[in-house]
Amino acid sequence: MLANRNVMATIAVKDLAAAKKFYEGKLGLTPLETTEEDVLTYQSGTAVLLVYVSDFAGTNKATSATWGVGDEFDSIMKALKAKGVVFEHYDMPGMRLEGDVHVAGDFKGAWCKDPDGNILHILNQ
Repeated sequence: MLANRNVMATIAVKDLAAAKKFYEGKLGLTPLETTEEDVLTYQSGTAVLLVYVSDFAGTNKATSATWGVGDEFDSIMKALKAKGVVFEHYDMPGMRLEGDVHVAGDFKGAWCKDPDGNILHILNQ
């Protein structure tokens, strides 16, 4: 039923202006036109990220969105750090931390938070 349909990440925020500054200014996402005043939508590859105002923003303690960036992982990490993105460090079984990057074999992953504390993930796959 849904196997051939696109899925979109949906992230709740409290402050739309702060979210706009982060998602556009720091992550470099391209905004799409929207007719709703409490919603931002962004093009990210062939997918769409929807950011909306909610009283429940920042209450999720798990990853909200993941970007698989392949071989560009290191250059994207460098660019995000240059824009002031701060990365989280987690104690994850089977992984070692190299700077801000969690590594396990060929896997490289990094997590950061948006201004509301939503957890975002970047990985090299």
